[in-house]
Amino acid sequence: SAITSSLFYLPYIRKFHLITSCSKILEIGCGEGGNLKPFANIGCQVFGVDMAQIRIEQARQFFSEEKLKGHFESGDFLEYPTPSEDDKFDIAILHDVIEHVPDKIAFLSHIRKFLKEDGILFVAFPAWQMPFGGHQQICRNKTWSKVPYFHLLPLYRFILNRLAGEEEAMVSELISIKKTKCSIERFEKVVKATGLSVCNRQLWLINPHYQQKFGLRPRKLCWGISYIPFFRNFCSTSCFYLLKLG
Repeated sequence: SAITSSLFYLPYIRKFHLITSCSKILEIGCGEGGNLKPFANIGCQVFGVDMAQIRIEQARQFFSEEKLKGHFESGDFLEYPTPSEDDKFDIAILHDVIEHVPDKIAFLSHIRKFLKEDGILFVAFPAWQMPFGGHQQICRNKTWSKVPYFHLLPLYRFILNRLAGEEEAMVSELISIKKTKCSIERFEKVVKATGLSVCNRQLWLINPHYQQKFGLRPRKLCWGISYIPFFRNFCSTSCFYLLKLG
């Protein structure tokens, strides 16, 4: 994730927002901290929050090994109090998180309280209808984990239980993702409802992260398809958004 962040996330944000060594960066759902590494490399103050304590421990170890400064905490971001104006952030990052959040309006509304007046929020997520939008690649059944689009079928739970033979814990996790699914249209309605506005949107036919993961060259979704509602979801393996206040 550090390489993808360096090659794609940071440059994308930098096109629309100044990033300096004085910039304060917040990532919600930071995992092992890889996305924050390129920002820390240029001297930014980086802060990471994640629900999983083990991920925070990994992030602290990773930054320690890289000899980088970063602050990491485990907790439910929705329970964090609104910071003072001096403690607010220039940039917030929400990467592959929004599709797991049940109340998206409440979540984005809370994030905006952490941004400076001219701050910006970078959001990236896979459209629900894309080939692996159900995250079925995490299935233990290696055959079904490679089957695209089957998360869209009406008998999804039956397939997971009976045909793929997944354990109930895995089935519950995948069904929960289906309940919190996020299409492009749904996300943009949430953005509008929270009073945020879109600075830029970039849809990807081949997710930039697939370059490191699968050796595939990243490809943007063509301009025409990007503006066809519903259909574009089937082709967008990653959706980049830059959001600002107002």
